Amino acid sequence: MLLQTAQLLSSGGSQITAISYPLLVLALTGSPAKAGIVGFARLLGSALFALPAGLAADRWNRRRLMIAAHAARALVIGSLAALILLDEIVFWVIPLVAFVEGTGAAIFAAGQAGALKAVVPKPQLPGAVAIVTGREAAISLAAPALGGALFVVSRALPFVVHATSYAFSTFALVAMRTPFQEERERDRSPLRSRLAEGFRFLWDHSFLRTCAFLYGLTNFIGPGVLLAVVVIGKREGLSGGEVGLLLSVFGACLLLGAFLSPLVRRLLPVRAVLLLELWAWVGCGIFLVWPNVYVLTASILPTALAIPSTDSVVTGYQLAMTPDRLLGRAGSVRSTIALLPAPLGPLTAGFLLDAVSERATIAVFAAFGLVLALWGTLSPAIRAAPSLDDLAGREMSPATTS
Repeated sequence: MLLQTAQLLSSGGSQITAISYPLLVLALTGSPAKAGIVGFARLLGSALFALPAGLAADRWNRRRLMIAAHAARALVIGSLAALILLDEIVFWVIPLVAFVEGTGAAIFAAGQAGALKAVVPKPQLPGAVAIVTGREAAISLAAPALGGALFVVSRALPFVVHATSYAFSTFALVAMRTPFQEERERDRSPLRSRLAEGFRFLWDHSFLRTCAFLYGLTNFIGPGVLLAVVVIGKREGLSGGEVGLLLSVFGACLLLGAFLSPLVRRLLPVRAVLLLELWAWVGCGIFLVWPNVYVLTASILPTALAIPSTDSVVTGYQLAMTPDRLLGRAGSVRSTIALLPAPLGPLTAGFLLDAVSERATIAVFAAFGLVLALWGTLSPAIRAAPSLDDLAGREMSPATTS
């Protein structure tokens, strides 16, 4: 229960400031490109530190790492709120704070994977991942609208709430006594060999390897299109609260997708589940025919419905089949591959929205989605995706086909 509380509090705060960052930058500078730089910085911290965070999670106490990550994020977000209240805020501080927050997210996520595996049996991991995704989606249903509304009241208020959520989440983790890792001997092997072991494990399993690259590249599309929703919404005269409501609709579909995930996994083979999300991203191309922020938002809602099912399959399988001693390393290798394209999404969207038309900007993301959908459809690893029944018993056999 305390772990769930910590996760929900931190997720809620992150969702609130996810919209508050671009709104703050647009209010201070009016520049979509600078808003994209902040989004880039926030995701860059997660991408760069995913691998070291995984090494740390395999070597040190995972709960303590998670506590340190939350405490640091509470401090920097609180400092940003104070600067805004004192009217001393300058632009360069915002991407710096966003970068530190993203770094903390990588450390927290590396420990969280071990925490989940410590309390959930292997066959139930896909369902547990879907439940976690659903809870986060429930928060994202209200958090963006709340963040936008708080921003209208005071530019500092969303960040005050966010810092407070991290503080309470830290207290919840401190109160926990459940170990987040199995008993293990200290690994004294060289750093390079430990990293290589995690990479080899992922690389030797074609399904996990292909999913890491394929869905990592979809992380370029999502943050970019969501930033475009914020910028285009503001250009069309929407208030911060109204833009937040649009993002909340996306969260509502994530929540609905989490509820539907068990049914989807029961009715469809793994390959079909994975392809649903890939082809859904192509839908944002509807904006090219009808350039309106409401149309753009509606076009990405099918993707939100599909994401929880994909996450439950890919993440659940990875957690179940990875030995505990490799959980942090293998997970961080996958996360690094998956997260590296993510910072480029908002950066690209911001600069394109400054330089070319809104239609041309969305066309870039729709075309990229089409390429990924075709790749997934033709991929032998996705076509031969393992059955979820494997989670109850046998290990995946390594394969090299992708």
